[in-house]
Amino acid sequence: MKTEPVEGITLPAGTALPRRRLVFGIIAIGLFMISVDQTIIATALGAIEQDFSVPVTWTSWTLTIYALGQIIAMSVAGRLADEFGRRRIFLLAVGIFTAASLCCGLANSVYLLVALRFVQSLGAGAVLPSATGIVAEYFGPSRDRAVGTFNSIFPIGGIIGPILGGLLVAGWTWRAVFLVNVPFGLLLLVLGWRFIARQPPKPSGKVDVVGIALLASLTLSAMLGMSVLGSGRSPGDPLFWAPELLAGVLVIAFLRHITRHPAPVVAPVLLHGHGFGAMNIVNLLFGAAVLGFGALVPVYAQWRYGMDPLSSGTVLTARAVGTICLSGVCVLALRRIGNRIPMILGFGVLAVGLFLLTAAPRGGMSPYEWLSMSSAITGVGMGIAVPATNNAGLHLSPDRVAAITGLRGMFRQVGAIISVSVASALVSRSSDPGIAQARAFAVFAVLLLGAIPLILRIPEHRGRW
Repeated sequence: MKTEPVEGITLPAGTALPRRRLVFGIIAIGLFMISVDQTIIATALGAIEQDFSVPVTWTSWTLTIYALGQIIAMSVAGRLADEFGRRRIFLLAVGIFTAASLCCGLANSVYLLVALRFVQSLGAGAVLPSATGIVAEYFGPSRDRAVGTFNSIFPIGGIIGPILGGLLVAGWTWRAVFLVNVPFGLLLLVLGWRFIARQPPKPSGKVDVVGIALLASLTLSAMLGMSVLGSGRSPGDPLFWAPELLAGVLVIAFLRHITRHPAPVVAPVLLHGHGFGAMNIVNLLFGAAVLGFGALVPVYAQWRYGMDPLSSGTVLTARAVGTICLSGVCVLALRRIGNRIPMILGFGVLAVGLFLLTAAPRGGMSPYEWLSMSSAITGVGMGIAVPATNNAGLHLSPDRVAAITGLRGMFRQVGAIISVSVASALVSRSSDPGIAQARAFAVFAVLLLGAIPLILRIPEHRGRW
């Protein structure tokens, strides 16, 4: 029987490791910290704009550059974690995130803040794939349920982030939304160093520096073009199509490179191997519809119904509650019913919720009640679909958990940025922004329904993986 060393103990491969619940708690702190950070800064943008006396275009770059860095880090960190050890990459990621958070809190210009947010995002993006790999390694036969439960932490952080950010900005300063990460980061470093077992590296040759550079360059070029489109410029503007054309050339160069390199940063099989091609497209569409939806709903509530910022922000709370309530049940049911049924059902419920958002309130409901109900329905759909969608790709190659998790996050983030940029471009050209966004939500719903045939192409799996 194959064995693996863990802190001097030799255990059968796949065995659940000692202290797994403690390690799960440590890793959960890291994921919670990252999930809060994704939403907490939104409450500070106005204060940053006033403090540095800069236009909103610069403060919005603190969000754009953060998403870009996460896309790059997610795609690379999973591969590095599988090769050099998940604990090592996890601690490095937390260290980078913590140090960058401290520096962001001390930044004396918006330009330095944007640059530091990019560094911070590299650490944040590397946490999820390495942490997922650690959880899967520690829980052995129960890793499917552990990973499913682990990923349900994100909605909780999404609820707390805006509330905590509002309290910190109102009671102290915008710098507190960054400085609050520092004590949590230091605690994680101490606990992770002390209790997470060292994993022997599995070197496969030189680090694919050229592959990493190509991937980072094509991502940067593509996202720069999309951000230009999202700012309201025409698709015929050279500032849009020139970066996109360059990104297309770099995609071809990247694909040629990974097929020839002996240890590429992204294994070709994870892009178009058995089941992976369909899974990647599903994740792209999921990110476009679900993550893009989350970014646009508060603005939609303000533009179409004239809600104040506080009320519009709390509309998404209903979605998070729906997700949390259903995800735990679905995690327990996956072994019996498999991945396809909850993915198809969840995507269908999500589409219904999005279609309801586009309609005017009915049944005597106020706009706030109608939007909250529609958001709660999308949350139920997420709670059904997300655990299955997260696990659907992992059983295809269980020894590459971190790499698959990283690519999953990358495709979802890319989908979100594309959808937000396209929707923003359409809204900027419309005389009625609220109705334009309603039409965008209808398109999101159609995308989710269009993903169902792809789900049927993903190999079914029941039981453990």
